[in-house]
Amino acid sequence: MVLEICVDSVESAVAAERGGARRVELCSDLLEGGVTPSSGLIAQVRRRIGIGLFVMIRPRGGDFCYTGQEFEVMQQDIRQARDLGADGIIVGVLDQHARVDVDRTRQLVELASPLPVTFHRAIDMTPDPRAALEDVIKCGAKRVLTSGGAAKVTEGLSMVSCMVQIAKDRIIVMPGGGITPDTITSVAEATGASEFHASLRSARPSPVEFRRQDVHMGEVRDREYLRFVVEEENVRTLSQALQRAVEERAAAGLR
Repeated sequence: MVLEICVDSVESAVAAERGGARRVELCSDLLEGGVTPSSGLIAQVRRRIGIGLFVMIRPRGGDFCYTGQEFEVMQQDIRQARDLGADGIIVGVLDQHARVDVDRTRQLVELASPLPVTFHRAIDMTPDPRAALEDVIKCGAKRVLTSGGAAKVTEGLSMVSCMVQIAKDRIIVMPGGGITPDTITSVAEATGASEFHASLRSARPSPVEFRRQDVHMGEVRDREYLRFVVEEENVRTLSQALQRAVEERAAAGLR
């Protein structure tokens, strides 16, 4: 089984590899759910890790219905990520009805080639994730990340399981959204999935000693004095829990 960890820094990417992850999803601005990381960040992470590096291509936060100019930015960002050594690309494009934009997604998949493409959790914002899965398959993506249309994957297990069965060997369905060491075994058992996605971010206080309480740079109060990182030990704990799930499945005679 494959464990993918969502990261937004070099430090977190290195911790993910040391903790046993097989792949990282590299983003920036995880408070917005993740947007395209800078070329500098992609290059530095590529230099520091040897595991799979998949790069998020999302020009802004908010919805997944993009303007023509935003779509052009996405295309340029894919070219840049590919040139910087990415192993895969992550996208998600919907139309104004919140359905998969098959034409535009296919264009991005073809542009990313030969790199594999993951369709991200935009699928969870569609009216029917099962129908959306068929559209993603038409686009040529290799995998889809989903919580089963729920806020957390533990609340959408039946849908994820259904999507895994529908997908068969046409596309990889990767559960994600709130997976922890305490829940990954039940997610694996309930879905029969072979790849899993988690963030595992921990809050770390800023080392800055002087603090202005009357000035805020963003909409989240005191955000300036918090850093969110992936801890190596947390990844290791999750990786070990997943390995135990693999062994239990093998003992039960399951693939």
